[in-house]
Amino acid sequence: MSPSAPGSPQPPRTGTAADRRGWRRCLLGGAVFAVCMAGTTLPTPLYGLYQEKFDFSELTVTVVYAVYAFGVIGVLLLAGNASDAVGRRPVLLWGLGFAAAGAVCFLSATALGWLYVGRLLSGLSAGLFTGAATAYVMELAPRGGAARATFVATAANMGGLGCGPLLAGVLAQYADRPLYLPFAVHLALVACSAAVVLWLPETVRERRPLSTVRPQRPGLPPRVRAVFGPAATASFVGFALFGVFTSVSPSFLAHSLDVHDHAVSGLVVALAFFSSTAGQLAVGRVGLARSLPLGCAWLLAGLALLAAALYWDQLALVVLSAVVGGCGQGLAFRGALSAVAEATDADRRAAVISTLFVVAYTGISLPVIGVGLLVAPIGLEGAGLVFIACMALLVTTAGAYLLRRPVTTARL
Repeated sequence: MSPSAPGSPQPPRTGTAADRRGWRRCLLGGAVFAVCMAGTTLPTPLYGLYQEKFDFSELTVTVVYAVYAFGVIGVLLLAGNASDAVGRRPVLLWGLGFAAAGAVCFLSATALGWLYVGRLLSGLSAGLFTGAATAYVMELAPRGGAARATFVATAANMGGLGCGPLLAGVLAQYADRPLYLPFAVHLALVACSAAVVLWLPETVRERRPLSTVRPQRPGLPPRVRAVFGPAATASFVGFALFGVFTSVSPSFLAHSLDVHDHAVSGLVVALAFFSSTAGQLAVGRVGLARSLPLGCAWLLAGLALLAAALYWDQLALVVLSAVVGGCGQGLAFRGALSAVAEATDADRRAAVISTLFVVAYTGISLPVIGVGLLVAPIGLEGAGLVFIACMALLVTTAGAYLLRRPVTTARL
């Protein structure tokens, strides 16, 4: 039967006005997502300036950075499913409100305490956005556009995280008032984003009152544990590598490599996040069975390059470690999400994925604090090498396990 015969299935139409409107809304939702995530990494190239202003140690830098992760974990556990009940737009508006409040704290910072509060508010904002914005971007896309919408959400998330330090670094290097202008610009972007969210339609049809939202208790059914262990380990290492890049790499560039250009510091951190986006996009081509062990291998290579950079004080090796490690993080994390989702029953999937995110964000906080604790007795390079050795052991163990017991199915 020909496609045009009566009663035959018709191919989906593309390029219609409804499709164009849907993609426009999807891209606008992605832009809002990127603005929020950019705010969470905005202070990265500025920590050295704050150290000079408030006279605090490298340990304090890592603690200030890690407070953000604690905020994300708290929201994921307590209200990670709130947008399913009350709607996407209210949750995103709350997230933008926390983002604006965090920016105001940095603008008003006259003491170290302001930085702690600002980072905590950024974590609350990211925690609200992580699930709600991803779902919203995918729901705004036209029917049949799930794959492209997933790319938009992935690019918005990691791309936004990369744009934060790049924007702050450029403004701090080439404009006046480096501790104020980046946050003023972000406040203006947040205001525009709020207007966009108010204009976009709500996608949750049946909404419930906020009182129906219950904390999500992390869960791990027995049949998932064999997959979850190596997947969570790879995620932990990947996020820990990002934590080190976004907290102490600007200090290493300044003190060990004599690189005081804030734009360069921001670019190095941004490259790690942009490379993660590329790694996540490659999972569809590589396949789940290879993406997790391959991601572990790339993470190990990124750690080795970072160790070489610390030992020989070479900027080129720092850049290479950001690119290679970022690709490994993207491969490993998207592969981990896919593997865990595939192995979990639908009625437990949200709880198990929340557990994976808790492990990942623990990786972005605790190891970084450990590095900060070691800086005083053994120096930044020594602390970095200890961190690298521990993370290399973890990721090698996970990779070896995956080679022996590969994951063969995927939900990509």
